[in-house]
Amino acid sequence: MKQTLRDLAEKLGCRLLGDTSITVTSVSSLHSATSHSLVFVEDAQYLDAALRSPAAAVIAGEFAASATASKPILISAQPRLTFARAAKLLRHPDRNPAIHPAAIVPPSAEIGKNVSIGPGAILGERVKLGHETTIGAGSVIGDDAVIGNHCRIDPNVTVYPGTTLGNRVVVQAGAVLGSEGFGYVRDSQTGRYEQSPQIGRLVIEDDVEIGANSTLDRGALDETRIRRGSKIDNLVHIAHNVQIGHDVIIAAQTGLSGSVTVEDNVVMGGQVGIGDHARIESGAMLGGQCGILPKKILRGKGVVFWGTPARPVREYLKELAFVTRSVKQNR
Repeated sequence: MKQTLRDLAEKLGCRLLGDTSITVTSVSSLHSATSHSLVFVEDAQYLDAALRSPAAAVIAGEFAASATASKPILISAQPRLTFARAAKLLRHPDRNPAIHPAAIVPPSAEIGKNVSIGPGAILGERVKLGHETTIGAGSVIGDDAVIGNHCRIDPNVTVYPGTTLGNRVVVQAGAVLGSEGFGYVRDSQTGRYEQSPQIGRLVIEDDVEIGANSTLDRGALDETRIRRGSKIDNLVHIAHNVQIGHDVIIAAQTGLSGSVTVEDNVVMGGQVGIGDHARIESGAMLGGQCGILPKKILRGKGVVFWGTPARPVREYLKELAFVTRSVKQNR
């Protein structure tokens, strides 16, 4: 979407140096910049390259305020964040606020304003969709599910009955929300397993994003909850009764067992595995392929954990160095 730099600067809260009437239509890297794109630099050493690029304008930090510039500069305290916000403002709307004739929408469904429902999508009874929400082709929304305003549900997503999504939630293709948890009771006489009740629900709060083909189970008896602002990558599994705090980051192929608690602002790398009833306290950072044992508590804001069982990375590296020296000495 075409916007003038004047309008962008106002919306982004930036100080604009240079021609305010220039228009931009997209964001890009320095390598693929065009005369209509916007680029950003976080470091002064890259500013000259950005100014020499074909880009229409540059987002940069305060270091660029005194530069002799050949093109407009938007001064921001957080150039990368401003660039991300600019991308959203410039993105062409890819939704058509209409219900496709091939979608199935029962009379009991409550549909907000300017909602888009794609071909082959199926809504169950008493589903509620908020304003400006998009349901992609082939998605299935179960009975009594609630989806808030400005949500984006991509194609072939399954939302089980009774699941609740807040506002501005993004769910990418193939994700499954609210499925039955993996809980079984063993009959000691026969050795056979029978499923424990999986009758709780899944609650996803505002501004959560869920990657493609991820699976989030509902609670066994109570609820699984993903709190505001958390971001979940592709191919992540979150089991029943898990509690995820605010602004948590979970990278791809991570698995959380039942009743795990993850507090606010935790960051997890890829392929992390967490045993049942473990607790990850606020601000901890788990490196890729960390293994956390059941019922373990990890605490330490800003501390990076690594290995299996997970321990602070400095401790892990010391152990690794000791093992390496021992192997060399014994050869």
